[in-house]
Amino acid sequence: MMRQLFICVLSTLFSLQLCAQSNVVDEVIWVVGDDPILLSDVEETRISLEMRGEHIDNPYCVIPEQLAIQKLFLHQADLDSIEVDEVDVIQAADAQINEAIQNFGSRENVETMARKSISQFREQLKKRMRDDERVRRMQMKLTENIKVTPAEVREYFKSVPEDSLPFIPTQVEVQIITYVPQVSRAEVERIENQLREFARRVNSGEADFSTLAKFYSQDGSARNGGELGYSGRNQWVPEFSNVAFSLNDPKKVSKIVRTEFGYHILQLIGKRGDKVNVRHILLKPEIDESEIQHGLNRLDSIADDIRTDKFSFDEAAAVLSDDKDTRNNHGLMAFFNTETRELTSRFQMKQLPPEIAKVVENMKVGEVSKAFEMVNEKGQRVCAIVRLKERIEGHRASITEDFQRLKDVVYSQRSQEIIDKWIREKQRTTYVRISNNWRNCEFRYPGWIK
Repeated sequence: MMRQLFICVLSTLFSLQLCAQSNVVDEVIWVVGDDPILLSDVEETRISLEMRGEHIDNPYCVIPEQLAIQKLFLHQADLDSIEVDEVDVIQAADAQINEAIQNFGSRENVETMARKSISQFREQLKKRMRDDERVRRMQMKLTENIKVTPAEVREYFKSVPEDSLPFIPTQVEVQIITYVPQVSRAEVERIENQLREFARRVNSGEADFSTLAKFYSQDGSARNGGELGYSGRNQWVPEFSNVAFSLNDPKKVSKIVRTEFGYHILQLIGKRGDKVNVRHILLKPEIDESEIQHGLNRLDSIADDIRTDKFSFDEAAAVLSDDKDTRNNHGLMAFFNTETRELTSRFQMKQLPPEIAKVVENMKVGEVSKAFEMVNEKGQRVCAIVRLKERIEGHRASITEDFQRLKDVVYSQRSQEIIDKWIREKQRTTYVRISNNWRNCEFRYPGWIK
């Protein structure tokens, strides 16, 4: 279906610009297999990259090819039944939206930059992140048998000049203690009463669930009437999934479900094998500012006790922190590095949540911060203090100090060789059609035009 787009195409591909003409419709510019690539797909990708501060030369050549490559991998992922955890997708999308709001100053500014509402932008991010993760997993499957020995790493870098060795950016290890502000009983009752009233109206036939979801749900699915699509049991958090899979009557509304995202009511749409499709309405309780201040004061008091050696940060994190992901590891933050495919506690500054990076930037090793407020990966307002455990300044990699990083370089090169070969083979066996105005490009993989 052709979608309305405010785009004008001037005399050549490379003079493509946005304009305020609403009478220009979308255009199919590439076809890969059975899947079209639309002009709007390219524009959405370009805008999303710009919002993340990424610049691409010749975007109207580079981006369509990237999307075509993605379609090759997604098609193979479909054949190999590769799926991702929807909870991770939602959390990643919400984290990126929160980062965008921090960077651009307000939700309104983000909507202006994205040229769509926050809920629409969230759905776009969820699709992109879901696709990106499935592509990444497909690539991992292709390269899972690669082995790199220490001797191969030493041999590879033996002839590399020192100034050509990879530069290792500054890395930090950070410990964290968080306090999750408590929601007042009155606020919980307000949320629950509102959801009960929604359920009563639907069950009595007074209102339609999807209409209420569009108007009131605080989830990105609101624009789809709260519909989440057919999903497996492991694609949602357990509390939500247990209720969704227990529903049997599409005319009835579920009990209220509390999850880490807020409070929900659900309605069954249909079941298909081991998957279920539901609608939901999500309401998020508001935190009173006095509770935020209480959390900041509490953490500042803990930080003072750590500084006066009443107890250590490690001990406080294990006993006092609300962060379940770090408290059993002395508060040490960690993340899964998609490049090295390992869990690591060493962050580059850009890999830290922006609020933490801002605090850590000027700290000394061993120093404990003042309490500050941040938004976590679930979109919750929390209070935190951090301790800078270690800082490794940026430097040229060496075999003795950065062997793992150099091993990763060799591994990445071999992985890319396998992936490049796979793409070229798929090009030969996949139907590809490119509109005439989009052929005048120097593609990374020249086999698109046959």
